[in-house]
Amino acid sequence: MLEDEHVFELRQVSVFLENRPGVLADATRTLASAEVNLRAAMIAETERFGILRVITDSPAAAVAALESAGFRTKLTDVVGVEVPDHAGGLAELLDVFEGSSVSIEYLYAELAGRLGRALLIMKLTPRDEALKLLREASLY
Repeated sequence: MLEDEHVFELRQVSVFLENRPGVLADATRTLASAEVNLRAAMIAETERFGILRVITDSPAAAVAALESAGFRTKLTDVVGVEVPDHAGGLAELLDVFEGSSVSIEYLYAELAGRLGRALLIMKLTPRDEALKLLREASLY
């Protein structure tokens, strides 16, 4: 994981799950058995399947454990940005991309370990341009 003070280059593990009871619990038990710590998680769903997106302390170990248990996975490069946790924090972050060619494919948020901050996890394209803009921005 590469990081600046508030911008983090992360590897996200996506896990494809059937929409049936117990599958999410099976996936999380698999990670727990492999001693993989979940740092952030979200689920996107369709009628037939869901996609569990997780940030872990060890993406490679997560993929190995999940695939050996029969789950399909995908690794994706995402960006984490720590922002002030107040009304308008997301809007201030999105203003960084105003007038650029950066597209946000998706985002989700977690409360960060530091009080008063939120961590936004985003899939951004083009990623290099997005990282440059974020690192030059002054969100604090």
